[in-house]
Amino acid sequence: QVQLVESGGGLVQAGGSLRLSCAASGRTFSPYAMGWFRQALGREREFVAAILWSDGITYYGDSVKGRFTISRDNAKNSVYLQMNSLNAEDTAVYYCAAKRFRGSVYAKYEYSYWGQGTQVTVSS
Repeated sequence: QVQLVESGGGLVQAGGSLRLSCAASGRTFSPYAMGWFRQALGREREFVAAILWSDGITYYGDSVKGRFTISRDNAKNSVYLQMNSLNAEDTAVYYCAAKRFRGSVYAKYEYSYWGQGTQVTVSS
């Protein structure tokens, strides 16, 4: 079993930055990809970003392109999400997820393991 633990959420003013971290533990960890999703109150969980574990290729949702950066540290079994130029629409619970096999990195049903989520609140 794999456990994912997010950290780094909080309250930030519009235009500010936050860096989320996700640490994986458990059995030998070698996912196909790691992703970040978010869910705002009353809305569906949506794709934010993903990174392929082997070669670091990255993918982003349209609403965060150019503002967010996903990265990984394979040695630490960790993935990060640097969020810049935050606005009120970025307010949500952010979830880290691990995808075991090849397939779409955009679809939440493709991910086998999920963290508990971390709240990000952007004040305008």
